Amino acid sequence: MAIVLLAALVAATAGVRAQQPATPVQPAQNPLDVVPEKMPFNTPYGAPISLQKAEDAIRAAITEANKRGWALNIAVVDSGGHLVTFARMDGAQLASIAIAEHKARASAKFRRPTRFFEDAVQRGIAYIATLDDIVASRGGIPLVEDGKLIGAIGCSGATGSQDEVVCSAGAATINK
Repeated sequence: MAIVLLAALVAATAGVRAQQPATPVQPAQNPLDVVPEKMPFNTPYGAPISLQKAEDAIRAAITEANKRGWALNIAVVDSGGHLVTFARMDGAQLASIAIAEHKARASAKFRRPTRFFEDAVQRGIAYIATLDDIVASRGGIPLVEDGKLIGAIGCSGATGSQDEVVCSAGAATINK
């Protein structure tokens, strides 16, 4: 009986060894180890957006949302991420009030569209979730005038892709 058990154990061990690859598999290189030549998203901060320009961006966003039949919340923040103006369209989702402002704030503070964070999460770059004040959902777009970031617009209340379309219309009043 002991010989049979020993033979079975030897056979099982041989089977495990046969299944192991001859050379160890090297883990994929961490994409975060790449050192870019220039600093990405390095648009300098400018003077804060004026109320007039912020309201123009909101009006353009509302026009786009109305054209499509989407009820959204739309926020514009200044270059420091502070709220300048806000619009809540009739019937817009209440939970999205804070989200619209958060998207705008994250976009201004990090000097990039919030889609960047959404794409990073989709690619499995988990560290992005460790950064303060991140929103990993599209719909936040920086507002850049004369090469300087003067604020950002954030939209929320629909799908991320719908939010982004409406925000793009608002951002187009500044980003030329």
